[in-house]
Amino acid sequence: MSIDIETDEIDESVSVTESIIKHISEKALLSTGIRVGTLVKTKSMSQFVSRTRADGLHIIDVSQTLTRIEIAAKFISKLDLSRIVIYSSREYGKTPVSKFAEITDSISLTGRFMPGTFTNPLYPDHLDPEAVIVTDPAMDLQAVTEATQIGVPVLAICDTDNLTENVDFIIPANNRGRKALAAVMWLLTRSVLLNLGKLSHDQPMNFNIEDFETKLVDDEE
Repeated sequence: MSIDIETDEIDESVSVTESIIKHISEKALLSTGIRVGTLVKTKSMSQFVSRTRADGLHIIDVSQTLTRIEIAAKFISKLDLSRIVIYSSREYGKTPVSKFAEITDSISLTGRFMPGTFTNPLYPDHLDPEAVIVTDPAMDLQAVTEATQIGVPVLAICDTDNLTENVDFIIPANNRGRKALAAVMWLLTRSVLLNLGKLSHDQPMNFNIEDFETKLVDDEE
């Protein structure tokens, strides 16, 4: 299944970048490591790589990240948010996905994905999603597989080393970093609220990127 959305759906009256830099500087955004990929570049992710550093790390074109976050948000905002499931098996993904779900009234799942969550209607915690968002299609494979089996579109944050065969829409970004994941989910949350009319381009969100970060034990001491 492919997501039938096009880049020309974006409101050109206020560009994505222009809207974002009113509330976070480019320097602050890049400091999260959002564009820093891995040493591996898969064929499907090569289109999102802008350059390769001397140390071999592939750098993601952050302008494509921002544009595709906006496209994803437009798609998500047209669905029943109470049936949007966002999942992350990564420790660093727990707070970002939980915060997204809290603010957008969607469903978050973290930790181990129980087999049958989407495919077994007899499972006590069975869910019937309209779309599934994951923070890493490799780590979150069970959720991706089940979403594919029931014909539900999968939107995924994909790093340069990800294989994307069962991903319907790619958001290219660093999906391992604590701050990077927080930044992506903050941006996606803000864009969804904008598309729902719950936030204006000039209006700051009541949460900053740090609110989306999974806190380390040392941070709390």
